Amino acid sequence: MAQQPTWDAVDAYFSEQLVGHDPALEAASAAADAAGLPHIAVAPNQGKLLHLLALTSGARRILEVGTLGGYSAIWLARALPAGGVLITLEIDPKHAEVARGNLARAGLERLAEVRLGRAADTLAAMVEERVEPFDLVFIDADKPSNPEYFRRALQLTRPGSLIIVDNVVRGGAVADADSTDPGVIGTRALHELVAAEPGVSATSVQTVGSKGYDGFMLARVQG
Repeated sequence: MAQQPTWDAVDAYFSEQLVGHDPALEAASAAADAAGLPHIAVAPNQGKLLHLLALTSGARRILEVGTLGGYSAIWLARALPAGGVLITLEIDPKHAEVARGNLARAGLERLAEVRLGRAADTLAAMVEERVEPFDLVFIDADKPSNPEYFRRALQLTRPGSLIIVDNVVRGGAVADADSTDPGVIGTRALHELVAAEPGVSATSVQTVGSKGYDGFMLARVQG
């Protein structure tokens, strides 16, 4: 059975063939490494998947929960049309600083805004402000809070919007009803929430690759 070295090689092959050399993205990864940020950003081929989903959905307003060094934010912001907006939320000041620098080097500082603070608080404030709905939401932050982030995303989107939640497989532990891991508990609660929500059509998909064994949820807000 194929294991991590094979998954790494396949991801590298796909990225070489279909993503290619990208100075801005490579500089973003290098800056994140130099700043000591954790190696948890999406892989290049996963970043391009986010980009293609944003393009395919015609997203003009994108919300990201969990910025890290801005690698996925660059992919998402590049899918925006003229006049589009990306708002990305980050709790860590150091991460936010790195992300702002990476977005500026990629020429995206006018399209992308990094908002610093607890995502739960920032999301609640946006709901209170009744901001214009987002066309796509990417949730990739602390996993125990996924149910809360998803509830807020529903309040900040419209019929036809997409909500993507990363890292929902937890190495297969999501299937363990007896798990005491907060990330697994939060991810299972997310699935139970979505399953009971009539206004959402969703699926979750397992993946393997350079990030190991994981997966994502893709949900569409119904009319």
